[in-house]
Amino acid sequence: MTTTSGIFLPGNAAAIYEGISDLPIVSPHGHCDPSWWANDEAFPNPSALLIQPDHYVFRMLFSQGVPLEKLGIGPKGQGRDPQEVFRIFAAHWHLFAATPSRQWLDHTFRHVLNIDGSLGPDSADQIYEQIDDKLKTDAFKPRALFDRFNISHLATTDPANATLEDHKVIENSDWGGCVIPTFRPDDLLNPARVGHRAALAELAQMTGRDVHDYSCFLDALRDRRLAFRKAGATATDHDVPVMMTHWLDRGKIESLHCRVVDGSIDETEAQAYYGHMLTEMAQMSVDDGMVMQIHAGSMRNTNQHLFETIGPDMGSDIPMSTDWVGGMASLLNRVGNEPSLRIVLFTLDESTYARELAPMAGHWPCVRIGPPWWFHDSLNGIRRYFDAVVETAGYHNLAGFNDDTRAFLSIPARHDLWRRGVALHLADQIDLGILSKPEAAEVAQLLAHDLAIKTYRLESS
Repeated sequence: MTTTSGIFLPGNAAAIYEGISDLPIVSPHGHCDPSWWANDEAFPNPSALLIQPDHYVFRMLFSQGVPLEKLGIGPKGQGRDPQEVFRIFAAHWHLFAATPSRQWLDHTFRHVLNIDGSLGPDSADQIYEQIDDKLKTDAFKPRALFDRFNISHLATTDPANATLEDHKVIENSDWGGCVIPTFRPDDLLNPARVGHRAALAELAQMTGRDVHDYSCFLDALRDRRLAFRKAGATATDHDVPVMMTHWLDRGKIESLHCRVVDGSIDETEAQAYYGHMLTEMAQMSVDDGMVMQIHAGSMRNTNQHLFETIGPDMGSDIPMSTDWVGGMASLLNRVGNEPSLRIVLFTLDESTYARELAPMAGHWPCVRIGPPWWFHDSLNGIRRYFDAVVETAGYHNLAGFNDDTRAFLSIPARHDLWRRGVALHLADQIDLGILSKPEAAEVAQLLAHDLAIKTYRLESS
């Protein structure tokens, strides 16, 4: 059986896929903008929707010499004609051959936007105008697409100081979609982040707490976590460039906190401080039940010129090696045996799947392994992931799937690709005699839907 995405599914895989292809989409971690569903306004144009927010797309064009400014990105790109941006994208469509971006975009064009024909320089204007016309209709507004995609849950990722007003608008509307926030406190916890001290000042203003005092600072964080939980949040999210946790004595952490507040902390001390704060966050998760997500192993903003002239998240983040066992030791030995704690670990270092993450998830009751992330969210990445983790961790210590995307229209494609990868993996298990067909069908349901609900504690959402 050849699928519309071009991925061949033989007999057993086709049958498994058929059983899970229409399950509701659970999207428990991603970076879509909640204002889309609060305001429910038409998306502005095809380039603003499909190209400019998607670093998977524009990093490929940049690698082949296309300046980001020509794509309407950054201060010098402001005012760029979106149709000309789309023409540039179409002229470079061949660059995406065999990449997951090509598979996602093909799916989006064919099944979401109902576009016939192939994209290229000669068809760019016609396809742009077709998409632009569709985006102006009610059927392609955010809420209508959410319902059409059969999304049961979608979590955004929001700074700890977010007002959550958009989520309040959604909750108070007559629309029934489930869009919940995720608490991301990196700006408050990691002194190395740009804008850290300003974020602390904003936290003080929002909570009325004296964040110069360490105990009051912790109380302010608890206040914000509570506000997120009241808005429906079930999880936190943490970007950890260097995976290292600590538990410092009270005098040491209070001293470091004073230096954080006045800006006199050095790089080594900042890492120790952030490592301690991750353990504090785990302790708070023990208390309030929020699922802790840790994304580790990305060297951020390696292109210094782009960072200085345009800003972060410009496609120059690169995977690096990660020490999970040593890095998580302090946190896990302090709270890892607590029955209420759940931590989902995401890595860009594939070498750690079999060596570290699978054995950790196969032992620590709190640990779940997140799905292939970022550079490895691909058909082959999915297959390598299962081969590396299942024999040691089993299936029930995995977190299911999340799409982790800013590109809303790609969500069905990403989940479809995952489900096809699941089907191929489980068909192999059947062929090898490891699973029976009924067992494979049960595992497919888990991986496509149920594990995400369970892992992220969405049962009552």
